[in-house]
Amino acid sequence: MTRHQITRLRHEIRRRTLTVQTIESLGPNMRRITFSCDDLQDFNSASPDDHIKLFFAAPGEEKPLMRDYTPRRFDTKAGVLVIDFAIHDAGPATQWAIDAKPGDTLPIGGPRGSAVVPDDFDWYLLIGDETALPSIGRRTEELRSGVPVITAVVVEGAESEQVFATKSAWQGLWAHRGGGQNGSAQSGGKEDAARLIAALGGVDLPSGDGFVFIAGETEMARALKAYVVDTLGHPREWVKAAGYWTRGVADSHGGIED
Repeated sequence: MTRHQITRLRHEIRRRTLTVQTIESLGPNMRRITFSCDDLQDFNSASPDDHIKLFFAAPGEEKPLMRDYTPRRFDTKAGVLVIDFAIHDAGPATQWAIDAKPGDTLPIGGPRGSAVVPDDFDWYLLIGDETALPSIGRRTEELRSGVPVITAVVVEGAESEQVFATKSAWQGLWAHRGGGQNGSAQSGGKEDAARLIAALGGVDLPSGDGFVFIAGETEMARALKAYVVDTLGHPREWVKAAGYWTRGVADSHGGIED
């Protein structure tokens, strides 16, 4: 079999209702919510950057608002699903996470499918902002023992950094906006891209074949992909970039192909 083949899987789309079990603060700008569900036996999320749809009631609207989120961790036998919510520009998901309390319920759907990156690369580089932290953290924790993994993430400050429980040879790089809890430094765009490129500037990438994952604000992710492919000369086919949100646009999510 050819090495580094990305496998695409389709899943049966299921609607489920989650119940808030516990709530944990991961610094000032992230909340980890652990949900229980008695209908997770056949829940399938085969890739760390899978997305499920969360449904939020919209006052005066027949249809709920939908937002994409990453399953951070799940245990089908225990009926537990963990979702990390980045607390940034106010929207239905952010406000729900801020107000959530044990016993609250949340409808979800999916994942619709998975793009499974094989754990056969010689190293991994994972780049993003707060919205990519669930995917980056999950991939870092799921990779095989001893494989070199470099993560580069831009956050407000040191209080928003995270530690991943991983057996990989993990090196964590952090870029700070310096905006503090009030977020006075603008997130996204070329500003965050510049911060991440500076953080990566002093790092020597390992030898061999590497997979690069980039996600976060769309303009930032696009600039980072150009840097990795054009400046670092990394093979385009071993780079996956996604815009999880777009500055000034509600509910924006999609791959970056250019």
